[in-house]
Amino acid sequence: MKDVKLDILPLNEWMDVDIRPLIISGPCSAENKEQVLSTAKLLASTGIVNVFRAGMWKPRTRPDTFEGVGEEGLAWMKQVRDDTGMRTCVEVATPRHIEAAIEYGIDILWIGARTTVNPFSVQEIAEALKGYDIAVMVKNPVNPDLSLWLGALERINSAGIKKLVAIHRGFNAYDSAPYRNAPIWEIPIELMRLCSGLPVICDPSHITGNAMLLKGIAQQALDLDMDGLMIESHINPKTALSDKEQQITPKELEKLVASLVIRSNSSTNDEFRNKLEELRFEIDKIDAELIKQLSNRMQVIDRIGHYKKENNVTILQIKRWNNIVKESIELGEKLGLSREFLLKLLRMLHEESIRKQTEIFNK
Repeated sequence: MKDVKLDILPLNEWMDVDIRPLIISGPCSAENKEQVLSTAKLLASTGIVNVFRAGMWKPRTRPDTFEGVGEEGLAWMKQVRDDTGMRTCVEVATPRHIEAAIEYGIDILWIGARTTVNPFSVQEIAEALKGYDIAVMVKNPVNPDLSLWLGALERINSAGIKKLVAIHRGFNAYDSAPYRNAPIWEIPIELMRLCSGLPVICDPSHITGNAMLLKGIAQQALDLDMDGLMIESHINPKTALSDKEQQITPKELEKLVASLVIRSNSSTNDEFRNKLEELRFEIDKIDAELIKQLSNRMQVIDRIGHYKKENNVTILQIKRWNNIVKESIELGEKLGLSREFLLKLLRMLHEESIRKQTEIFNK
C-alpha cells in the first residue's frame, strides 16, 4: 500500500500542549448532570487530563440498553469547559449530532468504530463537516481493515478537517482473549508508517474491557510511540450505565498515568546513537540475506508446483505440512524463537507457497 498524504496540522499546534502523552478521559456515557460535572471536576484536579470525553448517543448492540441522554448532555459538557477549562469531546454518528455538538461549543468530535466501518455514514459526516474548523478523531473500524480506517480519515480530511487524529481501540476477533478487542498492533503501526505525521492515540479501555488490564496496553501504546491515551473514567464505575468493567475513578487514573514509563523516540547521546546504528546495520544485512533466501525458497516452490501439476498431485500435502510445522517449531524454540512467532511465519510462507502453486495449476 502506498503512503497516504493527509493535509493535517501537528497535534501541538492546535492542542497548545507539548506534553506527551495527551490524556483524554471521562465517562463512557453522560448519565446525568451531577455525574458529568463531578467526574470532570475530579479529573481536572489531577492536572493530567487535557480533554474531557463523554458519550451522548450510545450505539448499543441491543435496543433495550442505555443509549445515552442525547442533546441534553451537551449543555453539561459546555459547563464542564466553562468550569474546568478542559476541552470537551463527544462521539458523533450523524449530521444532526455534528450540528448539535458544534452549537454547544464542543471542541473535538470523534467517529466511533461502528460508524467508521460504513463509508456511506462517514461520507455523510464528512459533508456535514465542510466549512467547520473543528478537530475530529477517527476510531478504527470494528473489523481489522486498514483500508476502511484510511478511507475514513481521507474522507474527513478531504472535507477540510486539518485537526485530525486516529484512535486505536482494538478489533473484533474470533479469539481476542484476554481482551475485549484484539489490539492487533500491526494495523496501527502500518497506519503510522503510511500516514507520516498523523497523531495516533490508543483507547486501552475498549481494547481491554477490563480496568485491571489497562496499564499493560497503555504502556505498550506509549512504547510504540503513540501520542496519547483515551481512558474512560467515572466517579463511581460500579454504578455506570454502560461499560462499568472498563472504567476507573479519576484517582485511579492519576495513579495509572503516574505509573507509566514515558520514553523518548530519540536520544542526543552520541555513544547510544552510534551503537544503535551499528546494530541496525547488522539487522539490515541479515534482512537482505533473509529476502534473498526467501526468493530462493519461492523459486524452488515454482519447480515443485510444475512437478506436481505434471504428475497430477494435489497442491496440499497435509502430512508434509504437519511435519514442517512440528520440526520447525522444535528447532526454532531451541534457538530462542517463540512458538507464536514461528506459527505466524510458517503460515505466511505456506499461504504464499499455495498461492504460487495454485497460479501454476490454473495456467
